[in-house]
Amino acid sequence: MLVPFIFAHFPMQQATPHKIKDNTFWLTPERCIYWEEQQVLILSDLHFGKTGHFRKAGIGVPQSVFKEDLQRLFTLIQFYKPTQLIIVGDMFHSVANKEMELFTRWRNDLPATRFQLIKGNHDILNNNFYTAAGIEIMDGCLQTHGFGFIHDPSAICNEPANNDYFFTGHIHPGVRINSGSRQTLSFPCYYFGKEFAILPAYSKFSGYVPVKPKRGDTVYAIVNQSLVKLK
Repeated sequence: MLVPFIFAHFPMQQATPHKIKDNTFWLTPERCIYWEEQQVLILSDLHFGKTGHFRKAGIGVPQSVFKEDLQRLFTLIQFYKPTQLIIVGDMFHSVANKEMELFTRWRNDLPATRFQLIKGNHDILNNNFYTAAGIEIMDGCLQTHGFGFIHDPSAICNEPANNDYFFTGHIHPGVRINSGSRQTLSFPCYYFGKEFAILPAYSKFSGYVPVKPKRGDTVYAIVNQSLVKLK
């Protein structure tokens, strides 16, 4: 069995298995899921180009933030060797900028890896860009092997009734943890409900919004580059 550790330029981190419908999904502290049976990496809300968008607006966000996100993804791909990536929306943040050129050069180093993007509300680049970058795009929902992939969890109700379990993004979920002394701390998280999951934003430059788990839901907080399962 695969021992899920991440090496390369980042400290070694252990992933956590989560079972859904007899499939194993390895949750990494790097905000990305490896679907073992299909050899697929699942991630959401990368927001590539966001730091460049801020710099164009005169806000001094260093490009190193974007480069680190790319390096983390390259490390994950090199370790897990997926046949494809499924990106559940908001791969890019806005209109084209110089960071898109850096991404395209990076993408050219991975010609054998298939990229599928379910477009999110921020994915507004011209379709010619996606084609040139080797990214397959689709609006709405991708459904395969008993699972669905859609950007906004509120849009699931618009899909035909079936038994698919959905992976979503958009919300950038976080969770509050009581740290004692009447204090709480907030962390990004993976959220698993009865019918769908919400992935944390892959981009560390994106914030997160606290979610309120219901009875029976499962939440994994990302705390200091480790995963903490909450009861």
